[in-house]
Amino acid sequence: MSELDEEWGHVLAEAERRARSAGRGDLLEYLRLRASNDRARSTGVEWLFATFTQLAGEANRTGAGVQLAKKEGHRFDVGSATMVGWLLTLKAGVRQLMIEAGWPRAPRDGIVPGNGLACAQIRHFGIRSANEELLLIRSREGTPQWHVLERTGRRSQLLEARLRQHFKKFLDVR
Repeated sequence: MSELDEEWGHVLAEAERRARSAGRGDLLEYLRLRASNDRARSTGVEWLFATFTQLAGEANRTGAGVQLAKKEGHRFDVGSATMVGWLLTLKAGVRQLMIEAGWPRAPRDGIVPGNGLACAQIRHFGIRSANEELLLIRSREGTPQWHVLERTGRRSQLLEARLRQHFKKFLDVR
């Protein structure tokens, strides 16, 4: 957790305390929803990045030489909205795989499309057709789940097997 995320947690906790003492149940309910959504977002992004990091570790144990770099405060566009979050870049030789994940942080950033909590993009340097856009939503059980936004307009749940396919394509040298 970054210092900014930690500070944001303190700000939300203080706002909850003040709303409770002022008898503002509506505001308290909103702040609790916001905190719950932030936890779901963080969990979803952590899973996505941890899975790619694990795949890189497995590949490196067999001599792949994958280098990882993570950037915080990364901004990227999804439609007309701006997401703010993280960029994980994997490099192997001239090959690059970039995973961006985040959500709007300020009103001027817009909204997450499709009633989502967060967005992500998996981008293959030089292989645009392999790129995919992801949307983080709550499942019926309330857990965060990434979904792939298919080119047909459908959504399909993102499973680790699909991430492995992306990683395999990233390492594939023809």
